[in-house]
Amino acid sequence: MQKFAKSICVTVALAICAAGCGYHVVGTTNTLPASLQTIAIPAFVNQTTKYRLEQRLTEAVVHEFLARTSYKVVADPSAADAVLHGDVTALESVVEVFDTNTGRATSMLVTVRMKVWLVERQTNKELYRNDKFVFRQPYAISTDINTFFDEQNPALDRMSRDFASALVAGIMEKF
Repeated sequence: MQKFAKSICVTVALAICAAGCGYHVVGTTNTLPASLQTIAIPAFVNQTTKYRLEQRLTEAVVHEFLARTSYKVVADPSAADAVLHGDVTALESVVEVFDTNTGRATSMLVTVRMKVWLVERQTNKELYRNDKFVFRQPYAISTDINTFFDEQNPALDRMSRDFASALVAGIMEKF
């Protein structure tokens, strides 16, 4: 009986320790000040040669904030409690997989590098900053010339959505 009581005590102690260890479900924590109600997200700056990349990323981040948080997103930075800025610094595309029979690429890996920062407008306090935000997404390329389909634009759209999800989680949880 004493062994049983000890094992219960150990189990309870482990449960208490595990409960306080900081594990939580991603997306349930908000480390931003409670006073923030509105966030402005002006179009990101694009330093790459990829046309409209900044628009895709900005639109995806706006959508993610609206879908995943209770913040109101406004267009005018002067009407917001905080402003999210982004600077797309690089876009790279490299072959990821080759078809050994044809020698053609079958999969590409696109990498976007950004600087992102969130500033509380009234105090000018930086609430979040990541100067080396990197996001990667592979996309397939058809090897059949007759049914070739340019997968780059859909891949960039997928990458933008995934990027936005990671960015909003990073901002909310200060990753």
